[in-house]
Amino acid sequence: MDLHDKVAVVTGASRGLGRAFSAALVGAGARVFGLARSEGGLRDVQAALGDRFTPVECDVADRAAVEAAFAHVEAAAGRLDVLVNNAGLGRFAAVDALDPADWHVQVDTNLSGVFFCTRAAVPLMKRQHAAEGFGGHIVNVASVAGLIGNPNFAAYNATKFGVRGFSEAAMKELRPHGIKVTCVYPGSVDTRFFEEAGTPGNPHAMHPEDVAATVLHVLQTPPGYLISEVVMRPMKVGG
Repeated sequence: MDLHDKVAVVTGASRGLGRAFSAALVGAGARVFGLARSEGGLRDVQAALGDRFTPVECDVADRAAVEAAFAHVEAAAGRLDVLVNNAGLGRFAAVDALDPADWHVQVDTNLSGVFFCTRAAVPLMKRQHAAEGFGGHIVNVASVAGLIGNPNFAAYNATKFGVRGFSEAAMKELRPHGIKVTCVYPGSVDTRFFEEAGTPGNPHAMHPEDVAATVLHVLQTPPGYLISEVVMRPMKVGG
């Protein structure tokens, strides 16, 4: 897809990978609507990226808020070509020690949020396919934790394995409608994720900009073929 003047929605856009995805898309000429709970963080991104980035305060775990956000995108831009479902968080503990609230916040954000945003985006993309012959592209950001289970990660693993299954099913369902679905599985990325989760990260973590460049490549592929999955890992592990 030629991203020039295309319209994208990026969730979790106020920092980390979401900010990097937004910057890469703006750099390619797209108009980006960045969704996040932090209005201040979104304003900072807008100050850095300019008028091609539009902040939209939204908690993806809130279905009504998601529907309102996508209605705003449709009213403002009239179309939607790219959705990057990036918003997510981790809460790690042993199965018998995990607070049920931490289970629910991960399921609500990491999994239900992907569903709510995809559900809101697909009707717009289907209409575009009917009118233009190509609907759009949805990228779901899972994790290598969606491929491999690890101790104390049970809830996070469950949500990311869920994103994997959701993505594969949606890819097969939406391909006839001209909508690509790609699931990406990054390993450790140099963001605040592990700091906020209270667990040490990989000192050799990947840069957000490198992950964003890979996603940009996937988005820029011609409409005649689909990259359905991408796994990314740091070259080094450990200290």
